[in-house]
Amino acid sequence: MEKRQIPFSPPDIGEEEIAAVADAMRSGWITTGPRTKELEKRLAMFVGNPKVVCLASCTAAEELNLRVLGVGEGDEVIVPAYTYSATASAAIHVGATIKMIDCAKDTFEMDYAKVADAITEKTKAIVPVDLGGIMVDYDTLHEIVHDKRDLFRPNGKIQEAIGRVAIVADCAHSLGAVRKGKNAGNGAVCDFASYSFHAVKNITTAEGGASTWRTFRGIDDEELYHLYQLYSLHGQSKDALNKDKAGSWEYDIVAPWYKCNMTDIMAAIGLVQLQRYPELLARRQAMILRYDKMADQMKIQHLSHTSPIHTSSGHLYLTRIPGITVDERNEIIVKMAERGVACNVHYKPLPMMTGYKNMGFRIEDYPNAYAYYSNLITLPLNTRMSDEDQDYVIQNYMDVLSSYLK
Repeated sequence: MEKRQIPFSPPDIGEEEIAAVADAMRSGWITTGPRTKELEKRLAMFVGNPKVVCLASCTAAEELNLRVLGVGEGDEVIVPAYTYSATASAAIHVGATIKMIDCAKDTFEMDYAKVADAITEKTKAIVPVDLGGIMVDYDTLHEIVHDKRDLFRPNGKIQEAIGRVAIVADCAHSLGAVRKGKNAGNGAVCDFASYSFHAVKNITTAEGGASTWRTFRGIDDEELYHLYQLYSLHGQSKDALNKDKAGSWEYDIVAPWYKCNMTDIMAAIGLVQLQRYPELLARRQAMILRYDKMADQMKIQHLSHTSPIHTSSGHLYLTRIPGITVDERNEIIVKMAERGVACNVHYKPLPMMTGYKNMGFRIEDYPNAYAYYSNLITLPLNTRMSDEDQDYVIQNYMDVLSSYLK
C-alpha cells in the first residue's frame, strides 16, 4: 500500500469559513461584536438552553461557570482523575480544593460510589467529563447529589436556588451528543456546562469556548448573561458593541476581573462550522462504524458511541489493546507514526502529571485510571479523512497490532 500521511486531528476549514473571516475583517468588527452575539443565539438554540456566552476558551468557560456559581476558597470541587488538566485547573484557579475520583473499572467514567463518598459539607460542585463525546451517567449523578442534599451548605443566590451540589459539566468533547433524548449541556442534564471550539475539536473557532446554564428559580437569565460579560471583559459594564452607539462612550469597571471574550473573527468561523455541523456529525458516525467493525474483528476494546439510549458526538476513537504494557503501547504508536499515521493517548491521568504530583496526588491511589490509560491508543478520527485514508489507518493498525495481540 502506498504510504499516506494521516494527521491526527486537523481543523476542517473550507473556503466558506475563509470567506466569512474575510467578511468579518472587512466589516470593521474584529473583536466581540454582532457575529459573536449571533453565534451565541444559534448555539443556545442548538443546545436547547436559554443562553450561551462565547468565550476565548473552554478553560475560561469552566472557570467562569464556577465563579458565577460562587465557588471559591474553602470549597471543594469533585473532578475525575482521568481527564485533561483544564477540568481540574479551573477549580484550582477559583481557589477551591479539588478531590479527584478514580475511574470505575474498565471505563473512563468516575466511580460513582466514590463520588458519593467524597461529598462533604464543603462540596459545591461535581465536574463530570464527557470523554470522546460520550455523555456520562447524569441520572446517577443527580441521584447522588439529591441523596446528599442535607450536607449541602449554600453560598449565594444561585447555590440556594439549586439547593444541592451543582453538576457543572465539562462538555468540551460532546457538543451534539444526546443521551435519553437530552442534549449534552442541556439544563435537563446539568446546571452549568462548557464547550470547546479548539482547533482539534469537532467544530472550531481556532481557539474558543462557550458557557451555558439552565434557568434557576428566582435568577434572571439576562442578569447571569451580563455577569459573564463582566467577568470576561475586565469587569467593564459595556462591551465594544454597546460603546459604539452614538454618544455612549462612558462605562464603569465594577471589579478588576478577567479578559477572555470571543472575537468576531473567531465567531465568523464558528457560524459556518455550526451550520455544517450536522453533516460533520454524520461523517464521524460513519467513520466510527468502520472502526468498530475492525476493532470487533480484532477483539480489542473501544468506546461505545451509540446505544439505544445515547449517541455520542464522535469526537475521539479510543481503543484498548488487551495484554500490552505501557512500553508496548508506545512502540505501537511509534510504528504507526513511521507509517504516516498519527495516533494519540487520551489521557495521561492527572496524578501522573508533575503539577498534580506536587500537590500530593499519587497515581497509586487511582489504579483504575492507570489501567485504563496503560493500554490505550486513540486513532485519528477527523472529517478531513477520506474512506481511503481510513482504510489505510485500519490496514496498518491491524498489521502493527498482529504481533502484539495474544
